[in-house]
Amino acid sequence: MKSLRKILTIAVVSLVFAAPGFAQGIKTPAPSPTQSISQDFALSNISVSYSRPAMKGRTIFGDLVPYGEVWRTGANSPTKIKFGEDVTVNGKAVSAGEYALYSIPGNDQWTFILSKKLTLWGSIGYSEADDLVRFTAVPQHLPFDIENFTILFANQTANSIDVQLLWANVMVGFNVKADIDQKILASIETAMQGEKKPYFQAASWYYEKGLDLDKALSWVNEAVKAQPDAYYIEHLKAKIQLKKGDKKGAIASANSSMKKAEAQKNPDYVALNKKLIAEAGK
Repeated sequence: MKSLRKILTIAVVSLVFAAPGFAQGIKTPAPSPTQSISQDFALSNISVSYSRPAMKGRTIFGDLVPYGEVWRTGANSPTKIKFGEDVTVNGKAVSAGEYALYSIPGNDQWTFILSKKLTLWGSIGYSEADDLVRFTAVPQHLPFDIENFTILFANQTANSIDVQLLWANVMVGFNVKADIDQKILASIETAMQGEKKPYFQAASWYYEKGLDLDKALSWVNEAVKAQPDAYYIEHLKAKIQLKKGDKKGAIASANSSMKKAEAQKNPDYVALNKKLIAEAGK
């Protein structure tokens, strides 16, 4: 009897540990893995968090993802997009913050939706009452397929960036812009009242934006005085002079910058100065 009880106990224990429900835990790849992307942008950043379903031989748009219906723009929870500052999205004003990104795909036009409701699963419970803004975009049809749903940032400038979505043979996106010029000008004005004046940064911004070049030149001259061995500062001076039409001055500054770059073994600035001298000599 004792032997039979022992055999039965061993058998039960073996079954328990062999049963799938009592496994130590098996991790398998997520069918639609999540991805978070973040990009420094304007004076803050922009980020997207989303799930990436795969085609797996299926027809996507117009079938798996129906035309004319609200889509979570990915898999699982809706895609989330976060703006670090006030922006415009395809011309629509959007305050800094995080939003759910829904979309309504179409063969010739998509509608994108930024929703204030972040807690839904998929599009279940979606309500137009929670919309912040809607805007449209025209999709491009690619000559090849993208297996996994992909979101990326492209065509970035100081105050503009495109958010692009790619899946199957479709690419569609929208533009985000930040109005930073007045903020930066105000910060320059404030900083110039301080003890440590950002001459180089201020001159660079004025040069890039084509603002008061006389003021930019006076600032860069002060920066050169403060750091006479900084070839990159003198190169900026040469660019400002060239933009002002002072070719002779630009060549002189570029030659000086080039000698300093050679002495400090920076071939990149040697090449940049050579190119500027050639341009000024035309």
